[in-house]
Amino acid sequence: MVEVRFYHLVRTTLERALPELLEKCVDRGWRAVVMAGSEERVEQLAHLLWTYHDRSFLPHGTRRDGEPDRQPIWLTDEDENPNGAKVLFAVDGAVSAHPDRFERICDLFDGNDPEALEAARGRWRAMKAAGHTLAYWQQDEAGRWREKQRTGPAAEA
Repeated sequence: MVEVRFYHLVRTTLERALPELLEKCVDRGWRAVVMAGSEERVEQLAHLLWTYHDRSFLPHGTRRDGEPDRQPIWLTDEDENPNGAKVLFAVDGAVSAHPDRFERICDLFDGNDPEALEAARGRWRAMKAAGHTLAYWQQDEAGRWREKQRTGPAAEA
């Protein structure tokens, strides 16, 4: 089963948290897919990954760039895994109909938006019912990620 991590954004925005989490993937040699809610959002995130830090960038590509098999990070608004990624980052409430294409799914949501929070709770229930291992991560006062809850087969072993 897939491990699904829910990241409850409280202290920082998606635009600040996503690059940090993607850096951890790249540092581990993992490929990632970022699935966003629209093509416009994909282009915004692509620009972000070039400019989020003045001394670094994250290597990535989009449909516009092509050659997904050469991209460590693939940004898309489609439910796909063309770069053989281990990790899916689902943003904007995006949901994959094929979670088994990945080893880990990271669902990032705005905890300050009541609608986004309720939608994330619905995704949690659906993934739990499907038998996946779930982890709930929330930011502490300093903005560091802390695991608050874990459930599913791996948590019970």
